[in-house]
Amino acid sequence: MSIELDRMPKLGFGLMRLPENSGSIDIDRVCSMVDRYMKSGMNYFDTAYIYHGGKSEVAAREALVKRYPRESFMLATKLPAWEMRSAADRDRIFDEQLKRAGVDYFDFYLLHSVEDGSNHDNYEKYDCWNWGSKLKEEGKIRHFGFSYHGSPELLTDILDRHPETEFVQIQLNYLDRTNPVVRSQQLYEILHERKIPMIVMEPVRGGMLADLGDEINSVFKNARPDRSVASWALRFVGSLPGVMTVLSGMSSEEQMDDNIATFTDFEPVSDNEMAIINDVTQKVLATAQIGCTACKYCCDGCPMKISIPDVFRTINTLRRYPDDWRSKNFYAGLVQRSGRASDCVGCGQCEGVCPQHLPIIELLKEAAEILD
Repeated sequence: MSIELDRMPKLGFGLMRLPENSGSIDIDRVCSMVDRYMKSGMNYFDTAYIYHGGKSEVAAREALVKRYPRESFMLATKLPAWEMRSAADRDRIFDEQLKRAGVDYFDFYLLHSVEDGSNHDNYEKYDCWNWGSKLKEEGKIRHFGFSYHGSPELLTDILDRHPETEFVQIQLNYLDRTNPVVRSQQLYEILHERKIPMIVMEPVRGGMLADLGDEINSVFKNARPDRSVASWALRFVGSLPGVMTVLSGMSSEEQMDDNIATFTDFEPVSDNEMAIINDVTQKVLATAQIGCTACKYCCDGCPMKISIPDVFRTINTLRRYPDDWRSKNFYAGLVQRSGRASDCVGCGQCEGVCPQHLPIIELLKEAAEILD
């Protein structure tokens, strides 16, 4: 079964950053957001085995599966390489996902975070490509692909060996086009040349491109007072040929309403707007920032319970606004409920799962010197 491109909504609802209440997913608010999104005519939901500590797939069941006819929406989830110790784990995890989500099949199923090294090696070791194809033949999934955080060279090799690949999910935004680690422009060009449909993740770079500081924000607002800063990032990726769906990890009703407005009667980026985006890109890159997208993969296994993305957000703000006292106030409140940067024991768990390949241990040492 080929992907019905005309059925795919341009905006996908990412279930990685759902609103929370007292540390748990706020299901009532998620239900409200699902209703807004479905009412707009869009219906693609993206979750994963590890999101929200394993609770995201359950939230999908409660807010979506139990409340809407199964054929009215498309649900995607992912197999985590780092949770597998044997081939039997593939089936154990998949069966658990079906139960968590309350479904008989997934519309899209992905090998999660394929990249050079252990993740890719595990997928090959446990023959996950043939396994996924078999699940598709059995009707347990409808489309099989992978999310990707590796090198262009490995991507080319995988696509050569697995021409049955139906789609690939990549990190793509205007800031990462020339990022020497992400290399998203090269990944995009490889996939576009082969006419492989793309799903885009991190289009707003974990929220970073929704607020770039007053000076840069004003560049966008002066050009288009009717558009949010975040909408520029979403329209950039939405305008690229070959991009099937753009995922947004929406955590509030306001974000959802703004994103729906952006993709309703979608307006591609004009040449003049592209020139503005390129200018902004250069200005942002002139200020060194920690390239954290706040995916929180690093948090669940941290023995010291350090909220690493929040620490990095504090440092990034201080790098841009060194005299802003509010950043240190934010950090003071943060360490009341999580570990300090200086609590890091250097175990390396975080670096092993970071899709951005950040030197987290060294960055936390820097943060500790500044904040602790």
